[in-house]
Amino acid sequence: MTISTEKSFFDLHITGLGYLNRIREVKPKKGDTFLACDIAALNGPSDDVAYVRFDTRVSGSEAQHLVRRCIQAVDAEKKVMIGFRLGDLWTDTFTYSKGKRAGEQGVSLKARLLFVSWIKVDGKLVYKAEPKPTDADDRDERDARNTDVPATSAEPQAAASEPARPAAEAADEAAVDAPALEVAESF
Repeated sequence: MTISTEKSFFDLHITGLGYLNRIREVKPKKGDTFLACDIAALNGPSDDVAYVRFDTRVSGSEAQHLVRRCIQAVDAEKKVMIGFRLGDLWTDTFTYSKGKRAGEQGVSLKARLLFVSWIKVDGKLVYKAEPKPTDADDRDERDARNTDVPATSAEPQAAASEPARPAAEAADEAAVDAPALEVAESF
C-alpha cells in the first residue's frame, strides 16, 4: 500500500465584471514586488447597480501582461471594464487615518486576480480571451479521428447533417474578426 503525499485543494472563485482602477507596483518590506489593482465590481440589478471593491494582487503572467497594457488607459481616466475571475478571497481590517471617518475601523476585500476574460476601454472591446478546450471538446476530437467509435450523442450527428458553409462565407467572417484582433493588439 502506498501513501499519496499529494495535496488537494478546494477552489472558491468569484467571477464578474467591473471597472479597473489604481494599477500599481507594490513593494512590501519583506518579499518580492508585485502588481496590484482595484476592481469596482458591478453587483445587483442593472437599473440600480451597486459596486463591490476588491483590492487584488494580479497573479499569473497572462493576467499581469493584460493589466499592464491597461495602465495608460486607467491613468488617462478612461473607463476600463474587465471580465474577471478572482480567487483566495480574504479580508483585511484597517483604521482610517484621515477624512470624515478618521479613527474608524474599515474592512478591505482582498483577492488574487487569476484571469481576465475580456477588456473594454470606453465601451470598445479591445481584448477577448480565446476559449480553452474542455474535456468534451477533446472527446469530440478523438471521436472524429477514431471512425470506429459510434457517436454517443445526437449533437455530432446533427452537426454532420448541416450543410457545409461556402468557403467565401467563412472568409467573410474571418475578415470581420481581423480588425478586432488588430485593435486588441494595439491598445
